[in-house]
Amino acid sequence: MTILVTGGAGYIGSHTVLSLLELNKDVVVLDNLSNSSEESLRRVKQLTGKEVIFYEGDIQDDTCLKHIFDCHKISSVIHFAGLKAVGESTHNPLEYYKNNVSGTLTLLDEMRRANVHQLIFSSSATVYGANSPVPYVETTPIGSTTSPYGTSKMFIEHILQDFAKAEPQFSTIALRYFNPVGAHESGLIGEDPNGIPNNLLPYIAQVAIGKLEKLGVFGGDYPTRDGTGVRDYIHVMDLAEGHCIAMDKLRILRGFRAYNLGSGVGYSVLEMIQAFEKASGVTIPYQILPRRDGDLPAFWADAGLAKMELGWEVSRGINTMMRDTWNWQNKNPKGYHHHHDR
Repeated sequence: MTILVTGGAGYIGSHTVLSLLELNKDVVVLDNLSNSSEESLRRVKQLTGKEVIFYEGDIQDDTCLKHIFDCHKISSVIHFAGLKAVGESTHNPLEYYKNNVSGTLTLLDEMRRANVHQLIFSSSATVYGANSPVPYVETTPIGSTTSPYGTSKMFIEHILQDFAKAEPQFSTIALRYFNPVGAHESGLIGEDPNGIPNNLLPYIAQVAIGKLEKLGVFGGDYPTRDGTGVRDYIHVMDLAEGHCIAMDKLRILRGFRAYNLGSGVGYSVLEMIQAFEKASGVTIPYQILPRRDGDLPAFWADAGLAKMELGWEVSRGINTMMRDTWNWQNKNPKGYHHHHDR
């Protein structure tokens, strides 16, 4: 039985594909390469010695999906494919709703047609929105989202819940990620954003190797311990392992379930800078800028449900996150691309 991983060449996708292959699963990847590189899958192959079947295509393309479901015995789908920049989503909402919401609808349609009933959905802590008390817990109603990105994830979760009620044989898990960071310890695969990174740690890492001049810190006057935003960071390999464990749960689950995947600890931007400086021995120049639209002051996960029901918890702390990020960035100063590609 084969697992279809949409967005499997991306950051979290590629690390999850690696974990699945190490568990001897058969994997088919669908990715449109809009924010990823096929090189990540070549490296995964190098690390595991195993073959990944790759389709370059889009989840909005029903013909492409139909072809994959016809040609492979797909037992379950892990759905990562989507646009993910909070800031960009406020400027380009239609793009986000099309890709994320319509894309998921097309995928669900084709899954139903092909009698594939198991789905893991890549959701986000942003579904909790502006009014949820911290730490975020799964019983809190989702909503009051602060960006089209967050709203697209929330819509999809509602769609999945309705779908699960209407189609009793379906089992769906939405994994609400907090802030994924780090890289595989080999330094062969990691996060390779197009253009200027949107996320804190890749930005810090690119400043550290001299690719960017300094870090802009959005907001220095939040009601937090040092005035900068506090987030829950989770090592991407812990996240990847969480998907593998959730896969096993899918077999015995019916209906819809959501789990937080986070560490349960919040770090501020300045604490992250200090931890990175410690790991790399490089000083990171930064400048405090105005707050960014859609950002909240502080949030972190209550990760108790995933521990109780899935037996999953993080095992890699902040020093490992920093070490692995620096290792990846050092070995791949231009990400997956050689100079002439960029």
